[in-house]
Amino acid sequence: MYGSYKLRDLNIEINDIRIWTEYDGFYRYKRRSRESEIEKILLNDSEILLNPVEPVNLPKKITNYLFLHFEKPLVVEPDLSVEIFLTFPIEIGVFAVKDGLFEDIDIFSFVRPKFTLYGEPRGGTIARYWKTEVFNKIPEINVLEMGVMKLKILNMSDSWCEVSKAVFDVHGMKIYYNSNMVSSIAEMRIHSKRVAETSFFDRPIFENMKTAIELYTTRKIPILSTKFTMEWGT
Repeated sequence: MYGSYKLRDLNIEINDIRIWTEYDGFYRYKRRSRESEIEKILLNDSEILLNPVEPVNLPKKITNYLFLHFEKPLVVEPDLSVEIFLTFPIEIGVFAVKDGLFEDIDIFSFVRPKFTLYGEPRGGTIARYWKTEVFNKIPEINVLEMGVMKLKILNMSDSWCEVSKAVFDVHGMKIYYNSNMVSSIAEMRIHSKRVAETSFFDRPIFENMKTAIELYTTRKIPILSTKFTMEWGT
């Protein structure tokens, strides 16, 4: 489903979602599901691009943080560097494309969003919540519902640390995709039992993957930092 479509050729139906265009002097972009229906008039003859985007936009913009909760905690010895694989939720952005310019016109998902609070009620951070298994190799997934994150964990402290979660600022998230996988690569630097820093790398897991268009770049959102400091424990 991911990729570029001519406006006149857009007609996709997967699960309970249908996306298509109609022409009556205007091109009309339409999406319909059991829960909602939208229609927009496009005053051009652009292409349409569908690709995975940062999973923090639905049902509306609430946060730019992603909370990955591990089903089983990890116990990490001091001065250890290890790579694991996790999953993360997928949202799908629909972009009008013309002469190298992109405009987002729709966002939808096959996964219902959940949110949680990282930290204490007064000073904590609201984040998109996702529970994930921890894998030692790339897992098989539904490419329309979730992506694979390769996470490098570095315990830079002199203590054993238990890790049961990872929180990220998705403004730094770099997503890549092909027909079989959506992926991102990240890092967690553990400084103590309570403090860790997370960030993303700008490279794909496999060389044949395309770079996803990022919503915060198309919307020209200024980014001050792409790292997140976990000060409320790991």
